[in-house]
Amino acid sequence: MNYRLVAKQLGLLIAMLSGLMSLVGAWSFVQWKFFGAAAERHAWWALVAAALGGMLGGGLVWLRSRSAHAHLGRRESLLLVALSWLVGAVVAGVPYFIWAHLHFQGSDVAHPFHRVADCYFESMSGLTTTGATILSDIEALPRSLLLWRALTHWLGGLGIIVLFVAVLPSLGASGKRLFRVEAPGPSPGGVRPHIRDTAQTLLWIYLGLTAVAIVALRLTGKMDLFDSVCHTLSVLSTGGFSTRNASVAAFDSVAVDIIIIVLMLVAGVNFALFYQMTQGRFSAAWKDTELRAYLLLKFVVIALVFVNMQGQDITLTTGETVDASAGQALRQSAFTTVALHTGTGFCTADYDPWPFYSRVLLVGLMFIGGCAGSTAGGIKVIRLWIGLKVLMSELERAFRPNVVRPLRVGTSIVDPDMKLGAVVYVVVLFMLLVLGAVIVQLLEIGNERCDFQTAFSASMSTICNVGPGLHGVGARENYGWFGDASKMVMSLLMALGRLEIFAILVLFTPRFWRGN
Repeated sequence: MNYRLVAKQLGLLIAMLSGLMSLVGAWSFVQWKFFGAAAERHAWWALVAAALGGMLGGGLVWLRSRSAHAHLGRRESLLLVALSWLVGAVVAGVPYFIWAHLHFQGSDVAHPFHRVADCYFESMSGLTTTGATILSDIEALPRSLLLWRALTHWLGGLGIIVLFVAVLPSLGASGKRLFRVEAPGPSPGGVRPHIRDTAQTLLWIYLGLTAVAIVALRLTGKMDLFDSVCHTLSVLSTGGFSTRNASVAAFDSVAVDIIIIVLMLVAGVNFALFYQMTQGRFSAAWKDTELRAYLLLKFVVIALVFVNMQGQDITLTTGETVDASAGQALRQSAFTTVALHTGTGFCTADYDPWPFYSRVLLVGLMFIGGCAGSTAGGIKVIRLWIGLKVLMSELERAFRPNVVRPLRVGTSIVDPDMKLGAVVYVVVLFMLLVLGAVIVQLLEIGNERCDFQTAFSASMSTICNVGPGLHGVGARENYGWFGDASKMVMSLLMALGRLEIFAILVLFTPRFWRGN
């Protein structure tokens, strides 16, 4: 194991993350000194101190290991990707911790960010684009910290490692291993011959969509530039951090809801298809089996939830209760379905009181998630499709044992390794989901708020990178009431889900650390 090379690249990553943090700190300083935002004073100190510490620490790690040979093997790639998220969450959470201790110094107020576990949970939720929060009063945070929360979403959306490969040429061909390990989905093939070109192309597409989304939200007239930027950074990463306690419902705008629904739909699509579209290959993109299944599944569930919502009262996340007219029912069922399916987790309505049938459909979509190669969480639509194909194939073999039929997805033949990988991934994720729920339930013995429904949905929402769940972690709730141990378990679940499980699990196998 080439530990020096891993340390070298990790040091660069920490320094880059801290550098971006310093830019947010500079914006905070401007808001404080030139626009009279007194709340930014402690936030500026926190961001600058954390950024300087990160750049110094990352720089020292890089200097001590700069002579390492630049060739990443598969084990080094797995270790670097895992540490990028586990250590990156520490770096990203430091400004929260410093701010709380500066702002509430000498006060009896016990802010959640006083605790290390809460800061780590919030930053891990940001980088993994989960969107679960421990905050009950989001609007009490300074704007610069809200911007930093949203920016961690944006960075984690396409993947720190993909951005890392896009802007740092030092990895060379080794970047391909990193890209394959980090990129979401069962077969993250490149859209360009060279992996660095692939990462750069995806980054430009990501930047282009970000610019378009900011302009679109600003033009509604319901969001100022700050809210437009923060919600864009969250929605394109399918994250879910909002600047408002009531999330998107606070803006009370049909136009905002429609734009965000479209953006969530887009963010759940394989980014390689966008590259094909930029090359004029629209028909090839539309023929993609996973895209068709993704859209069909979404629209069918919207229709079913809409029908099931007829005659029901709807409680918005603002606390207001409205009648479920046809228009209101369609608006809320569409927004909630798309938000939970893509793992964005933005909420406009409290879906916990909705009929059982609707909640079952929504939970199923949380588990499935979006397309491979997107910023969405879950098992991915393509794995569900392959799993169903394998099931049908095995059923046919039961009465036609001599028939050998290749398994196809669209026009492509699925090789045995991909079939096995898809099925194993689904099984392992479900096992970890149940194990996480059991552990959280055991850790929260004596906590009346944590029944098994809450523990199970909290486990599922974190490992599937959704954010909100049911009951105690529903649309109008938060994760702040859990104990520190439970928060750390759920932080690990977030990392497992974001990195497709195996990049983290291999660290627990003794053979990974032995031999060449």
